Amino acid sequence: MPITQAALEALAALPRTHVSEHVPLSQYTRFGIGGPACIFCDCAEEEPFLEALRIAGESGLRFVVLGHGSNVVVSDRGYRGIILRYTADGMGMEQGALRVEAGATLQRLVDFSMDQRLEGLHTMTGIPGSVGGAIYGNAGAYGHSISEFVRRVRYFDGRVAREMDGAECAFAYRESIFKKRKEWVILSAALQLPGGDGEKLRAKAAEILEMRNAKYPPAMKCAGSIFKNLLMRELPERVRALVPGSVAREGKAPSAWFLEQVGAKGMRRGDIQVAAYHANLIYNDGQGSAADVVALISELKERVGARFGLWLEEEVQYIGFEREDGEG
Repeated sequence: MPITQAALEALAALPRTHVSEHVPLSQYTRFGIGGPACIFCDCAEEEPFLEALRIAGESGLRFVVLGHGSNVVVSDRGYRGIILRYTADGMGMEQGALRVEAGATLQRLVDFSMDQRLEGLHTMTGIPGSVGGAIYGNAGAYGHSISEFVRRVRYFDGRVAREMDGAECAFAYRESIFKKRKEWVILSAALQLPGGDGEKLRAKAAEILEMRNAKYPPAMKCAGSIFKNLLMRELPERVRALVPGSVAREGKAPSAWFLEQVGAKGMRRGDIQVAAYHANLIYNDGQGSAADVVALISELKERVGARFGLWLEEEVQYIGFEREDGEG
């Protein structure tokens, strides 16, 4: 039996698991871009998901775990392997901690935290994606990052499920240990948040959501900010001196400022465009391709590199490109 068929049958036999072939990944990404996955597997519970990871790992096929597709660029060729999605989304309070499964949407977690009159996650309202993805990339906004509140993470290390505390996650600006250890998969987390005033939290969240929706309209096919901002302390002194004091915030220099200086606003390649009002926002204005996204990102990086001697780093992750040949 061909290995693809064997893997397909083994995955399809798992409980609370839905398996399909040749699924267009454009349906599962915010960019609305991406070719088909050979096998697409959704698991709604931890036990079958761990078994799916074992099957995928032993199949001989490439595999990757996809969250809610909010921060990825998928190749136009798709993914010649297995796409796994963990959709378990339970959450609740346990011994004073907020426990949540990785497949829950970040917005649902934000709303639940405010219902519990807990402060801190409210600034992340409107950020798309899953809780697992938020921990993976240490998501944050308006002065808070999720790493501040993570106390424990349950994860699969490629062999068994384990737990680590927040300090072991090696969180940094938009970074975590999970970005370096690609074989580790986040399953759930426990968060500790301080108490707050529910009405004030919701009022502030509504204000933030209004600003976010103005910048990133919900219907816009985009991945939010494409590039990470830069830490001022890590910039060469000559570059740091160029950044206006009014631009730097919370010790960071916005990538958008550097992009503006090289004429990024309004740049276009096919249907892929840099927003005319925000130089760090790239969106799909129609039937754009991943090839055009990658080409535009590359040109922007080269322009900033030539002008400032800096190499911007993407927040987005790539699936199905040659750079992934060693994955899974």
